[in-house]
Amino acid sequence: MTAAVTPAAPPAARFDRRLIAPMILGAVLNPINSSMIAVALIPIGVALGAPPSDTAWLVSGLYLATAVGQPVVGRLVDTFGPRRLYLVGGALVGAAGLLGTLAPDLWVLVVARILLGLGTCAGYPAAMYLIRRSGADSPAGVLTALAVSAQTISVVGPTLGGLLIGFGGWRTIFAVNVPLAVACLVLGLRRLPGTPLPRTRIRLDLPGIALFTALLTTLLLFLMRPAHWYLLPVTLLAGAALAARESRTAEPFLDLRVFGGNLPLLATYGRNLLSYVIAYGFIYGFTQWLESGRGLSASATGLVLLPTFVAALVVSTLTGRRAAVRGKLVVGTVVQLGAALLLLTAGPDSGIWLLAAVALVAGVPQGLNGLANQSALYHQADPARIGAAAGLLRTFMYLGAIVAAAANGAFFAHGADTTGLHRLALFLLVVAALLLVATVADRTLGRVGNAKGAPS
Repeated sequence: MTAAVTPAAPPAARFDRRLIAPMILGAVLNPINSSMIAVALIPIGVALGAPPSDTAWLVSGLYLATAVGQPVVGRLVDTFGPRRLYLVGGALVGAAGLLGTLAPDLWVLVVARILLGLGTCAGYPAAMYLIRRSGADSPAGVLTALAVSAQTISVVGPTLGGLLIGFGGWRTIFAVNVPLAVACLVLGLRRLPGTPLPRTRIRLDLPGIALFTALLTTLLLFLMRPAHWYLLPVTLLAGAALAARESRTAEPFLDLRVFGGNLPLLATYGRNLLSYVIAYGFIYGFTQWLESGRGLSASATGLVLLPTFVAALVVSTLTGRRAAVRGKLVVGTVVQLGAALLLLTAGPDSGIWLLAAVALVAGVPQGLNGLANQSALYHQADPARIGAAAGLLRTFMYLGAIVAAAANGAFFAHGADTTGLHRLALFLLVVAALLLVATVADRTLGRVGNAKGAPS
């Protein structure tokens, strides 16, 4: 009698490693442009005669465009495939880099930054699409590489920007986008798979997009110009209209159902916003003060900030695969409190070693908080809506950066001096304290990622 032979299980699909280079390049275009601008704000302001309250629009314009554009582009990627949107995004990045290089005044630069924001929207959704559709068995290494590269590149941005400015002036941080865009186009054309066009007509929620844009724009204008108090009621009305619209339409632009009854997920969004208020408040505020208040050149400022990148890279590499979400957030937030306290000791005569120590301390939470919140979302979100939930996590990150830019514009209204830096430090202390309370009070974090084999 012959025993039945059980057919062998088919081998798990392997992720196509040729996709990693275009994925990572596309995903880091936004964080690198977000952070390089930090060392260029003072030189741009001096060259174009603009105060910090105006140059803050170079930061906010990009984030406003990205916060609105990312969900739209993500939907288009799901419909038309990653290749087309990736290539369009790369072309926009190249055009924005060229426009910024030749810009005659500040507001043309702001337009270039808005185009950069729109162009960099495609990289992250395209990467996530390729990972989800690869059929690979738990490509944790690819996900970790994507997360760590995007997070650490945002920290090395000021150093790279300082070196570029030292080499060729502030316009080089725009010009560098041209070769980056060419690389995206070449890699995209050669390595990204094509996708057949959909047979059914796509329906975009244009009223929802318009209301969401109105909500973010009026909120940003109010944060940048608090004296224009009438913008706040407009913001609230836009928010109410958006909620009413999106809860009733069949295919909403902003799927509010991801919030429904999921308080842990809402808490994760709130923590992500607070985390990036602190992170970008430091990156933009400390950087401007080093150049204006401490009198360092852009190149020297970039070198002073290099320990931030090193600390973030080391910490994220050592802890990236560990699932201790609550522990990461508590340690990261406590260190953020310490970094804000150190900012209060900085002054015009502070030694370079002290400034480098401040940068080193500030880099530790960069390697903890973002990855921890991403891991929390993975476990808290409805698996059927993980894409929408992940997109909203990025939107709250952009909102945090917008708040940070507005805070820098307010505290440095008369120049990036030491008084403004200390006021910013007190603001960051308050935000970090709120973040710590929110983290400790969230009992559900103790259960996140504790299952064996849970991804980090």
